[in-house]
Amino acid sequence: MLTESSQVETITFLHWEMPRWAYMWGIAVAMFAFLKGLTLRWARADATLARKAAYLLLWPGMDANRFLSGISPAPERGEWLAAATKTIIGVFLVALSQRLSHPLAGGWVAMIGIVLLLHFGLFHLLSCFWRSQGVDAPRLMNRPLLASSISAFWSRHWNVAFRDITHRLVFLPLRHSIGPGAAVFCGFLFSGLLHELVITVPAGGGYGGPTLFFALQGLALLAERTQPAHRIGLGKGFKGWLFVQTLLIVSAPLLFPPAFVIRVINPFIQFLHGLAP
Repeated sequence: MLTESSQVETITFLHWEMPRWAYMWGIAVAMFAFLKGLTLRWARADATLARKAAYLLLWPGMDANRFLSGISPAPERGEWLAAATKTIIGVFLVALSQRLSHPLAGGWVAMIGIVLLLHFGLFHLLSCFWRSQGVDAPRLMNRPLLASSISAFWSRHWNVAFRDITHRLVFLPLRHSIGPGAAVFCGFLFSGLLHELVITVPAGGGYGGPTLFFALQGLALLAERTQPAHRIGLGKGFKGWLFVQTLLIVSAPLLFPPAFVIRVINPFIQFLHGLAP
């Protein structure tokens, strides 16, 4: 049962007791390393050992061919500044979260701060660095607030690294046997299951929420491609944008249930604050 405290709960893994947040990061890192290894094995590009090591250890993207053999122009100064600004805002929100008395509100502010710090900030800075070296490392978060369709949001605007791996592991093997629409939906279900491993399993609650979240996204994507959706203006323009943002906001609590916020995020933020001098 959830309480209004942020008491640190532990999970027994093999013979060790570890905080739930450490269990979450352990699963996330192990999953990430496994998927990165797969993408490198699939890569057709011929690259030096140093370039491959940089891809594995110093780049969160999942398109090995682009990173290993692609060429990109250097980013402009304004893009560096934007990435640095998002990083600073993320740090500020993480720090601010501890000052909020309501644990759910504080946890949500902390999660937004973490996403800004990592995905929008540090990962964007890494993209700028590699592109300044001529490496094709496009940013993973590409103005998601501008997406005017569910399809565009998940394919071009939000975490394209995850899109790349889902496309290769799920969509391509299934598209001919069950059809492209069903293959796309299976890709969303696959995303939901992976998020269950990282979110609800460490939290010990909220099971099914992430899968339902991604199932709704997949159904919405397929629905906005229908003729009735086109007639009412979904998939483009202001109506499409409003539909995307409303669906994401309303369904977000399914992806991040209260158990995850209280048992995982808040203790992790407390740990980070304990490290500060």
